[in-house]
Amino acid sequence: MVASLPSQLRDRVEGVLDRLRPALVADGGNVELVEVSDDGTVSLLLQGACATCPAQAVTLRDGLEAGLRGEIPEITAVVALPA
Repeated sequence: MVASLPSQLRDRVEGVLDRLRPALVADGGNVELVEVSDDGTVSLLLQGACATCPAQAVTLRDGLEAGLRGEIPEITAVVALPA
């Protein structure tokens, strides 16, 4: 059976997050993938120190979004959900 495109995309996003996650963990934070929507929007939940960090927007934009969009062109946006 062939996996569906959303499932394959989710797996690819998880793979990129697994490579980015150690930098977050080193600073006392983490990230959880909540959803990859049909339009390519990735919804994340920032955890630990990342959830309350004043540089959260920079981490999201320059770290997570840049890393995801750089490796997965289908990603159209990355958003952080409120904790």
